Amino acid sequence: GGRGMRDEKEWGERDERAAPIPPSSLIPRPSPDGVLNLDKPAGMTSHDVVARVRRALGTKRAGHAGTLDPDATGVLVVAVGQATRLLPYLPLEPKEYVARLVLGVATNTEDAGGAVLAEADAAHVTEDALRNVLPRFVGEIDQVPPMVSAVHHEGRRLYELAREGVTVGRAPRRVRIHSVDLSDFTPGARPEATVRVACGGGTYIRTLCADIGAALGVPAHMKTLVREAVGPFRRRGALPLDRLADEGAAHLRPAESVLDAPAVVVSDADSERLGNGQSISATGGVGASDLYALLHRGCLRALARREGGAFVPFRVFPAVAPCDAP
Repeated sequence: GGRGMRDEKEWGERDERAAPIPPSSLIPRPSPDGVLNLDKPAGMTSHDVVARVRRALGTKRAGHAGTLDPDATGVLVVAVGQATRLLPYLPLEPKEYVARLVLGVATNTEDAGGAVLAEADAAHVTEDALRNVLPRFVGEIDQVPPMVSAVHHEGRRLYELAREGVTVGRAPRRVRIHSVDLSDFTPGARPEATVRVACGGGTYIRTLCADIGAALGVPAHMKTLVREAVGPFRRRGALPLDRLADEGAAHLRPAESVLDAPAVVVSDADSERLGNGQSISATGGVGASDLYALLHRGCLRALARREGGAFVPFRVFPAVAPCDAP
C-alpha cells in the first residue's frame, strides 16, 4: 500500500541526485519489437532484406513471413524481436500479385532469368482467347512446382538440384487461387499480358504463367512480378528499403495490432498467472475465435486458446515493467 509508494518516491529522488546523465550512446536501447511492411526492390533475396533489417534496427532477431523471388518486387513482411514468435499466427493471406507474362517463349525457371527451353510464334493468340482460359485457374488447382524452387526433394531444395543440371519428378501441390484478372494485353509474335492474381500461400505465379501458356498451346513464362499485398499489408503502405535505416523503427507496427484475434485486457494478477504458464478464467462477452490476444498494460502478454471457461496460453511474452516488480 502506501509504504511502497513512499519507497518508490524516495528511490526516485536519490536517483536524480546521485548519477550524472550518461551520454545517449550508453543508454541501452529497448530491443525493437513489431512487424515491418517493406517494399522489396528487384535483385535482392528475401534473406538479404532481413539482414538489412537486423543491421538497421540493431537486432539479431528478425525473420520474414514468406519469401519473394530475388527478381520480384513488392510486399515483404518482416517480424522483429518478440514479434518473430508471432509469425505463424499473422494473417498472411490472401496474397495479391501483378504479373507480366510473355507468350511464345518458355524458360527452365519459368521466369525471365532462366535459359530458353522453347520458342513458338504466338501471334494467333488473341486477348479473348487468353481471357477465356483464365477461369480454369480459379479455385483449388494442382500445380507442379518449378525445378528452380525452394521445395524440398529427399532432403535437398529443388533449386540446388537444378543448379547441378538435375531434374526430378515433382508431385503436384494443391493451391488455392481466388481470382485471375487480365488487366492488359499487347498482341504480337510474342504477346505480353498483365494479370492480377489473388491466391493462398504456396502458389507459384511463374508456374501459373507457364500453365496459362500451355492452356493456349504456346510456351510462356513470367517476365516480371510485383507482390501488391500480403493479407492486410499492402504495397501502398510499404516502406521502401532505401528509407529503412532512417524510418524503420518508426514503421514497426505492434504485432497485436495486425493479429486477426480478439483482444482481451487482463489484470496484473492474471498477467502473473500467464507468466507462470497458468490458465486464467475467460471473462464473458468475448466472441468465439481460434485465437485470443491477451493484453496487459497495453502490450501483448500472451496468445491463448479458449477451452471452456478458461484462456489457455500457448505463447507468453515478457511482462511490461513494473508488473513483475515485487
